[in-house]
Amino acid sequence: MGTFYRAQLLLEPEQHRALTEIAGREGRSVSDLVREIVRQHLVERDRDARKQREMQAIEALAQIRKRLQEEHGVYQGDPLAEVRAEREEEMARIWRGEA
Repeated sequence: MGTFYRAQLLLEPEQHRALTEIAGREGRSVSDLVREIVRQHLVERDRDARKQREMQAIEALAQIRKRLQEEHGVYQGDPLAEVRAEREEEMARIWRGEA
């Protein structure tokens, strides 16, 4: 067991009853159960905060994209198809002995 710090908390009667019941069914102390619940909650908060930061980053990128499109326009071609066509032409020249 690691180091523990004593904390006093006040629970509503229904919360205390539910925690006591769950702890009894699982053969655990209420303290152990509360620590697990707090640990899970902190993990969820971290995940939610990370998700929020990621969403803000996506929004910032969308704004940058919009600004770049307004400043420079949007390329109307199909770059992948163009590269494939160039590659096919290059391969054809090689097979014909022209390269």
